[in-house]
Amino acid sequence: MRSKKWRSALAGTLAGIVNGLFGAGGGMLLVPLLRSSGVFGEDEVFRASVMIMLPMCILSLTLGTKGSLPWSEALPYLLGAIPGGLAAIVIGKRIRTLWLHRILGVLILYGGVRYLC
Repeated sequence: MRSKKWRSALAGTLAGIVNGLFGAGGGMLLVPLLRSSGVFGEDEVFRASVMIMLPMCILSLTLGTKGSLPWSEALPYLLGAIPGGLAAIVIGKRIRTLWLHRILGVLILYGGVRYLC
């Protein structure tokens, strides 16, 4: 039991490092680690990842920007994210988890290729 807690803490630490260094991506590391832990069901892994990543993102935002966040540039994205998130809740319930995984995999690959080129 103790070793499982240490592995969970290590997984969270690695996700936090990745998220802090790159501004994103901790969830991509955390999802497979959560899945292999056996604690969460297949449909719960993504929700758990978001729940874990939210405080990390807030911490990165508050400490990492040192007051220099360009709110005027970020605001349109934030306003668009609200209806997008709500739409994802409705759409996500109608798509099988397998297809959500495939879509996410394609998006990750696309982003990786874009960063490399």
